[in-house]
Parts: sequence; C-alpha cells; structure tokens
Amino acid sequence: MAPCHMPFGDQQKLGEQIFLDIDQLITISGMVIRTSNIIPEMREAFFKCIVCQFTTTVEIDRGRINEPTLCTSCNTNYCFTLVHNRSQFTDKQMVKLQESPDDMPAGQTPYTVVLFAHNDLIDVVHPGDRVTVTGIYRAQPLQVNPRMRNIRSVYKTHIDVLHFRKIDQKRLYEEEDGKDHRFTPERVELLNILSQKRDIYDRLTRAIAPSIYENEDVKKGILLQLFGGTKKTFTISGRTNFRAEINILLCGDPGTSKSQLLQYVYNLVPRSQYTSGKGSSAVGLTAYVTKDPETRQLVLQTGALVLADNGICCIDEFDKMNDSTRSVLHEVMEQQTLSIAKAGIICQLNARTSILAGANPTESQWNKNKTIIENVQLPHTLLSRFDLIFLILDPQNENYDRKLARHLVSLYYRTRDEEEDEVLDMSILRDYIAYAKEHVNPKLSDQAAQKLIQSYVDMRKVGSGRGQISAYPRQLESLIRLSEAHAKVRLSQVVEIEDVDEAYRLHKEALKQSATDPLSGKIDIGILTTGLSSAARKKRMELAQTVKKLIETKGSIPIISYPKLFDELKQSSDIQVTREQFEDALKDLQDDGLIVVIGRTSIRVVRNRD
Repeated sequence: MAPCHMPFGDQQKLGEQIFLDIDQLITISGMVIRTSNIIPEMREAFFKCIVCQFTTTVEIDRGRINEPTLCTSCNTNYCFTLVHNRSQFTDKQMVKLQESPDDMPAGQTPYTVVLFAHNDLIDVVHPGDRVTVTGIYRAQPLQVNPRMRNIRSVYKTHIDVLHFRKIDQKRLYEEEDGKDHRFTPERVELLNILSQKRDIYDRLTRAIAPSIYENEDVKKGILLQLFGGTKKTFTISGRTNFRAEINILLCGDPGTSKSQLLQYVYNLVPRSQYTSGKGSSAVGLTAYVTKDPETRQLVLQTGALVLADNGICCIDEFDKMNDSTRSVLHEVMEQQTLSIAKAGIICQLNARTSILAGANPTESQWNKNKTIIENVQLPHTLLSRFDLIFLILDPQNENYDRKLARHLVSLYYRTRDEEEDEVLDMSILRDYIAYAKEHVNPKLSDQAAQKLIQSYVDMRKVGSGRGQISAYPRQLESLIRLSEAHAKVRLSQVVEIEDVDEAYRLHKEALKQSATDPLSGKIDIGILTTGLSSAARKKRMELAQTVKKLIETKGSIPIISYPKLFDELKQSSDIQVTREQFEDALKDLQDDGLIVVIGRTSIRVVRNRD
C-alpha cells in the first residue's frame, strides 16, 4: 500500500479527508516533545471457565478484546474469567509529536498528535528529535459511561507507528546512542584531504553564515562551538564533570546580525532549540509538572534546555529575561545538569547543551564609557560562565558602510561570477563537523600543556602590577576547550601548540572587547567576575572615604539628613557624583558599622562608647 502523505496541521482544512485517512497509511513529520514510560499492552487474553475450568485464548482486534460469552464445553453463559498471569503482553509507548514550524499554516499555533510505538520501535526516538513518521491513522470511540454502550460523537485519534526516520537533510546528522554515521570511503577520503589543507580553518569559517559580512572572529568562535571540546569520562579526586561544551555571548548594537547568526546555528544543528528571552519563562527553559491525560498522574515535561541536550540552545534577547528565568542557567552552563524539585518530583536531568546567546544594550546603542555589566545589565555571575563574549558594534565608518551595502545588495543579485572557493559546500560542512565530533577526540600533548600553563601565567601577569585580576581558572578551562575544538577542525587526535595559540588569540580578542575597563583602558577580568573593575572599585572606596570625612565634620550630631549630605557631597566633589554612587558609598560605610541608613530621609551615626 502506497503511503498517503498528509501534511502535519492540515487536518482542520481536510474536512471529509480526515475520515478518508482513517485506517490508512499516512506520513507526517514534526518534533518529538514527550515520550512516556513503557506501557504493557495485552496481545492475547487467556480466559478460564469458572464452572468446568475450560480455557481459551482471544487475540486483540483493533485495540479491543472480545470476551467469550458462551463456554463450548459446558454451555454456560458469562462464566469466563480473565487470567492475567497467563495472558500475553507486548511493549507499547506513547509519543507526542508537535508540528514543525516549517509546515505550520500562517497564523496558527502548532498541532500535536499522539503516536503509539510498539515492540522494536520503543525508545527509538527521544524528546527533541525531528522525525518523519509512517503509520496507520486510527480513530477510537470513547464511551460516555463505562457501564453504558453510548459513545461520544468526538472520536479520539492516534497513529500506530510503523516506521521512524530521523534524517533531516537541512541539518547536521544527529548522533545516535552507540551508533556511528556511515560515511562512504570516498567521503571519508575527501574529508581527510580537506583537513590537510593549510587554510581549512579559514575555509570552514567562511562557510558559517556566508550572507553575513565580516565578523571573522565571531564566526571562528561559533565554528569552534559547533565542534566542541573533548568529552571526558574519567574521574579525578571525585570530580567527574569536565564541561566540553563552549558557551558564547554576542552583544552589541541593534541590527548587527546577532539574531541572524543564532538562526543560522539553529537551522544547522539537529538537537537545537531557539527561544527569545522575553517570551521564555523559567519552567519553559527547564521543566514543568503536568497531569498525564492517559494515566492522570503527575509527570515532568521537559523544557528547551533539556530538549537541546547534546545540541545548542540559542537564546535571543538574553538581556530581556527576568531574574528567576536567568537564575536557572547558572547550573546548566557550568555543571551541565538541571536539578528539579517540584510537586514531589525530585530528579536531576542532563542538559549538556552549549548556550549561544544574543543581547542588546539597555540604551539601544553601546556606550563605550560604560562596562559590559552596565551596558547589558546582566549579572557578573552569569557573564563569567561564557567562554567567549563578543561585541558586535556598528563602526559608523563610511568606507565600511559602503562595503557592507555592496555585500547586502549582492545577495539580491549577482554582479560577478562566484569565486570557485568562495563558500564551502554546505553538505561537506555538515559531514565534516559530524565526522569530527564522532571520530576525533584530541588529547593534550606535552608541549601544548606547557603552552597552556604559560598562557595562563601570562594572562595573570597582565594585571598583577596594577592590583587587577586578569584571569581566573575558569579562563584556563575555556582555553583548553577552545584548543581541543581547534584540533578537531584539523581532524587531529593531538592538541598542538598552534591550537593553543589560536585559542589564546581568540580568547584575548574577545576579552579585549568585553573586559576592557573604560576608565583605565586595560583588560580587567574582574568586570566579568565581580561586576566592578579595579579602577571603579578604587573610585568607590575613595568616595566612601570622602563621605566618611563629611560625616566626621558634623561632630556629635547623631542624625544626619540624607538629601542634605548628598548635596554637600556634590558641592565638595570635583567630579560628578550620581545618586547610585552615593548609595554605594553609604552601603560600604554601613557594612563597616559606621552608619545606619534609615530609608532615604536620614542617616544615624554609630558612635563608639569607649
């Protein structure tokens, strides 16, 4: 029987076609959003007569078992009882499939359909997979009351699955548990020849979002994120978690193609999710508790971060997320797990996902006189978990504007013949990344390990003379991951010095953009880890000392007017003092036990009673 292809979501438009498709073979596609536990389904029922002990078996027919009414041995009516222990059962699993955005009709929300998988098809697909399903479309009547023969006018529909197919030509091949992708020998030879080219790193970079002009370092960072580091399986001193995924944050002026880069990665990687910070809640990212319509029990529905396990979660408008939503990312970005304790369900889920986030400045345009913390308004505890933070700014240069405009116009029509090696073929890029992720697990060589140690020491030296902290151990681990990813680009099983050099250059370039102190012009990693640069911290301490001297000039006055003290400070200071800086200075003095701030009206001075 030839399969009838029914587009997912067109069921409302089909009218009578729905009834024509009942008990027919159809093919639909979508994304798996939930799978149930294994359900035992009776295949053959065993009945025994309670009068003469006569036994008989009845096979299931269209989901129902017709109980025998007359015993052929003793001619007694309604004397059979079901013996569960001698009945035959098969495995069954319920799968919920959601319509993919590409097939969704305009202006409609995605439909979901229930699939039932049996026997060998159990646990073939997992939440987050994009699949094409071939099966038989069933309609099952529902009884109004179990004791009555009346049925509802609305039938319950589902699909009995015959075949799953997880191949999507537009995306990278998905890694299946314990299964390698089958590359032909000719394809493997082509990939190996490609990896020997000296400019393979640049070629793959040009293939990343070719429609976006320049931003070479940003594309190189995203390329390394696609390859990822080496997954570690060993345990050292009780530590088993060695993160291999690379997290990247893109921030800068609006209209600088941040969202385009996120969309490109989302359309390329199989287990990826795309979400917007403003439209996402904490439970939407993690998991939420709901009642299973089948069993009426509380079950855990997974969110975007868990669905993107072993993939990339693209989060746009990262700065628009509220604090409760943002707080769930701390554990995911460092520990790669998600701990849930809701409605009596306590568990820890795997969330081995890379985060690719985009954020806009609060003032709509990047202010070069402010730090990244002040521009984006993100907590420093979250920023320090990103391996690379890139600023994508509008240079406002006429020469650059002309080149960019020429590039954009050329996307709509070609004014010249394309160069032969302008862009690597997308199918080769997909195969190359898939092959590297499966077969290449680079390890550090002795020279590379020494180079990493020296690079970390050099990073620490940068700020040691000025009392600034320019690197933390977290930055060293980022360097290791980036070095391993760069070795994967070359299909090398060993991390060499050149990989460490490129990782150090890329990391330094990102730091030069994101962790530069606008007051001193120096790189200060403390901006990302504590939220304050050393110069800003010194300025805050000096302001606190100035406020302390002003309070001491008041003599023995126990209560000081808050607004009056602020006005006196502004008049006595040579530089402009904002209310926020004044409040920070008062907070420091209060922490030292010198004053007590009473609302925003008065300040009580704490005197020693010695």
